[in-house]
Amino acid sequence: MSPNCHVVSAPVGGTTVEGRVDRSRLGEDGYVVVHDVPDRVAAAEVVGSLGDLVPQYNGLLTHEVTYRPGNDHRAYSQSANTILAHTEAPGWDPSPAYLALFCHRQARCGGGHTDLLDIRRLVDALEPAEVALMTDSELTFPGPDGGVRTTMLGADDTGNTALRFSYNLLTAADYDPHHGSDVDDIRLPLGRAGRRLAHRVSDLFHELRTRVLIPENSLLIWDNQRMLHARSEYADRARHLTRFWAGDRTRA
Repeated sequence: MSPNCHVVSAPVGGTTVEGRVDRSRLGEDGYVVVHDVPDRVAAAEVVGSLGDLVPQYNGLLTHEVTYRPGNDHRAYSQSANTILAHTEAPGWDPSPAYLALFCHRQARCGGGHTDLLDIRRLVDALEPAEVALMTDSELTFPGPDGGVRTTMLGADDTGNTALRFSYNLLTAADYDPHHGSDVDDIRLPLGRAGRRLAHRVSDLFHELRTRVLIPENSLLIWDNQRMLHARSEYADRARHLTRFWAGDRTRA
């Protein structure tokens, strides 16, 4: 484990690091907002109180989330700086238990919300055949060491919900396809049925989502193995968040 993700009991915002996260609220709602976090270092300590910080796509323990130019036409976004419903790193084994975003500067001219949807609400809204596709059909989620072959929805060894989902993978056979990619159904992980499910989940996500605009110097933490997330459009080039991935020592 990197020295940067060592958990300490230093005061943050007037209380100990371990006391900053309302674990009962996190368990009940699937997410929690921690206010009055002074900086990136303090945010790392708060997230690290849940479990070891996990290296991200860049190999680092943090990733800076900033404005992406409008001429980036990849299909991960329907329009500038939006991201469709997904769970983070579904091909990692295990996938991150928690995701967290620390807000340095929020969008000042609208948008930039982090949208969340509990899989429990989604399952209640889906048809039985759609739920069965998520729980019974295995597919390969690309990732390190060949990725993971499993169902989209199941349980881990401790009985906790284990959700893996990527709209792009189901509709374009790629996490980050180029805009306008037209992939034949036969090349998709679950074919036409998977494509239909992705669109259905996207529609329900838009209808049922919880929208969170993270206050500045606050930290949004959510359960990545239970909650779908997405980001709404924004245009403020100064918007700046820092992202963390973390495990959960209670699930180890």
